Order: sequence, then C-alpha cells, then structure tokens
Amino acid sequence: MDLVTPLETICRLIIRAREMEAQVTTNEADDDEDPLDADDEFSVMDDDANESVEEEIRALLDDLGEDQVQEILALAWVGRGTYDASEWSEALEEAADTGGEGSIEQLLDMPMLAGLLDAGLAAFDMTCEGIGQID
Repeated sequence: MDLVTPLETICRLIIRAREMEAQVTTNEADDDEDPLDADDEFSVMDDDANESVEEEIRALLDDLGEDQVQEILALAWVGRGTYDASEWSEALEEAADTGGEGSIEQLLDMPMLAGLLDAGLAAFDMTCEGIGQID
C-alpha cells in the first residue's frame, strides 16, 4: 500500500495528537472549595495547553488535500479495528463518503488518536521510528 500522505506528515500528526491527549494538572488550589465536592471529577485538570495543540492539528489537517485527510481517517479506522488492512479500499471509500470537514471532526473526536494511527501504520508494516521525534 502506498500512501498519498507523506509518512512524515502522519508522524507529525501522531506527535501532536499525543500532546493533545496529555492532561496537565493545575497547581491552583481553591481554599474555599473541597476538591472531593467538585461536580466534575476532572475539574483539577487543565485543558488550556491542549487547545493550542488542537488548533495546530486542525491547521495541519486543513492544509492537507481532502484525499489525504480521508486516508488518515481510514488509517485510524484500521488502527481501531473497524477495518482490517485487507479492507483498505473499503475504508478509503467510507472515508470519502464522510467528506472533508466531517473527516477532520471525526479525527479530532477520536480518543487515543495517536495510538490508532500508530496501530494503523503497523497494520501495513510501517512505523514512525526514526522519523522526527518518534523513536
């Protein structure tokens, strides 16, 4: 299988997705509020740092051709197990049916996107090892 999207681009997306998935704990404590009484059990987590990374991922995806975004979505589906590597053509067809902005939104909404893309690459005996910051 030959990718339309450069492997370096996919690897850069994986790096940024890992950053987006990471949570940063806040150091600010509210003396008036008992953390155990908080309505949201994750209220001690700070997502501000992740917003800029998400914007960078969105910009990266926006800069790609529609066929490349669809290819990345199909790769994530293979990594998730929705499709097998032998069903690559079917995965690409469904990704094409999803459409441009819909594909981007699906990618951004995927939990563990970096791992899914890694697994998708591995299904085709590809890896980001030695490319950029991934070892």
